[in-house]
Amino acid sequence: MSKSFSGTKANYDTHDKELLAIIKALEEWRIFLEATNKPVQVFTNHHNLKYWMQARTFNRRHARWRVFLSDFNFEIHYRPGKQSGKPDALSRRSNYVDIPLEPEVMLPAEVFANTSEEEVEIVTEICSKLREDPSLEPIIKFLTKDADNAPPTIRKAYQDYDWEEDLLWYRGKLVVPDSEPIKERLMREFHNSPLAGHPGQQRTLELVSRTYWWPGMKSSAKEWVECCPVCQANQQAHAPVIALKPLEVPPFPFHTISYDFITGFPKSNGPQRNPSEGTAKGLADLFVSHVWKLHGLPIRTISDRGTTFTGKFLRALYQRLGIKPLFSSAYHPESDGQTERVNQFIKFYLRSYVTADHLDWSTWLPLAEYAYNNAKHASTGKTPFELVYGKNLVMNPSNVPSNVPEADQLADTLANEWKEAKSALRMSKEKMVRDKGTIPTYSIGKKVWLNGKNVELRTNSNKLDPKRLGPFEVLEKISSHAYCLKLPETLKIHNVFYVGLLSKVHESPSQPFPERPPPETIEGKKNTRWNRSLTPRGNKESGST
Repeated sequence: MSKSFSGTKANYDTHDKELLAIIKALEEWRIFLEATNKPVQVFTNHHNLKYWMQARTFNRRHARWRVFLSDFNFEIHYRPGKQSGKPDALSRRSNYVDIPLEPEVMLPAEVFANTSEEEVEIVTEICSKLREDPSLEPIIKFLTKDADNAPPTIRKAYQDYDWEEDLLWYRGKLVVPDSEPIKERLMREFHNSPLAGHPGQQRTLELVSRTYWWPGMKSSAKEWVECCPVCQANQQAHAPVIALKPLEVPPFPFHTISYDFITGFPKSNGPQRNPSEGTAKGLADLFVSHVWKLHGLPIRTISDRGTTFTGKFLRALYQRLGIKPLFSSAYHPESDGQTERVNQFIKFYLRSYVTADHLDWSTWLPLAEYAYNNAKHASTGKTPFELVYGKNLVMNPSNVPSNVPEADQLADTLANEWKEAKSALRMSKEKMVRDKGTIPTYSIGKKVWLNGKNVELRTNSNKLDPKRLGPFEVLEKISSHAYCLKLPETLKIHNVFYVGLLSKVHESPSQPFPERPPPETIEGKKNTRWNRSLTPRGNKESGST
């Protein structure tokens, strides 16, 4: 009989494999070999099996085999392999030819980027350049010729240096001469190679300093990592702390209004809104019903860059009415921060009072508006009711009598309230500007990185997309907080960006930027290229907010 090992049996050691062969043979011929009067003679070429029954330590598998073998009367005899021709014939092919194995590549060539052969080449190059460095000449001369006759001060200054095998060592590390090609080669090996993995400044310095040393090595590592194109594009983009740029204080109520849509609500069982309100015409109807008829025509509006607000209809209407629209910069909703705060309040209010099925949310909107207008604002120190009507409206019936003010007193009250509010707004504005951040500046014609967190690219995995896009050329400085960039045609997004999304490009002749295909946005995903004419040109500073 002949059998092959399979599964876990192939992992048995040689002793157990030889013993398993005996067990399988006894299982196959059990009806003939079990409980015989004379012992069955078993021959094997594994000498240690003769003493298997005398073992004092064994595992559970051996214990099971002992129980099975106890039913047989057998003796194990050792016979060398040369004398076991018949059994070997069952496990050996008659036409077997010993064919040498062809060499096989087990690891890619990139893995061997930091092998000893590479290091030997660098060491040879260092050895040839050492004596050409004039800054190292006195040290080498001292170590090779004048060490015994040098004064104590010189010996103390050079005590950390050694000269061995025609190489200069500093505290056990190989000294690199002042040769930019050698330094660049070392930096590529310990930063750019796959085994290094583009580490940061400290880790790159640590990797190089394990073996090599030269004066200013820390600065070299810092400059190399800063100018690395791969690191600049793929490292996490940390948004800088930008000084705030508050909106201008309006001269009178409803001089400037801001608006936005809150979406995602279910169909309400309360008062229904017109489905056209999500369009530009619907927005105009809302404007007439809720703003114009009560407060007149505003001078300026603030909104995001949604298509409803930037469409041809509203643009033509604004031009006809003399309204100056301002839009937030791309991917920077903080430009319209006032509206965002109001939206947060409305959603919080509705979450607090709607029923479990959320279907009565529209019935709470009038009360939410009243609650917001009746609350004192930190920036003005007044409620909206006080600024518009000169007093707070009655919230609950009161038994306390009050005198009705005269008309001139009411007018004076309104003027004083608005004057105080303007002063409070100016103080709040000054505090916002003073409290934090600086504003980086970029020159026209220079290149900058663009934070790519908000841009959906046409790639296989957004997890592996670069953190920064570019670098892109600066075409125009719109304001202190907004810049216009030169984008490729494949990147279909608005080309004016908030300064906090931009970062400086570090360039070095030793690390040129690789040529890559331009990034491409996904069709239908925030890919409208906005018309630059939407941003007012009369006041560039305010046009970027």
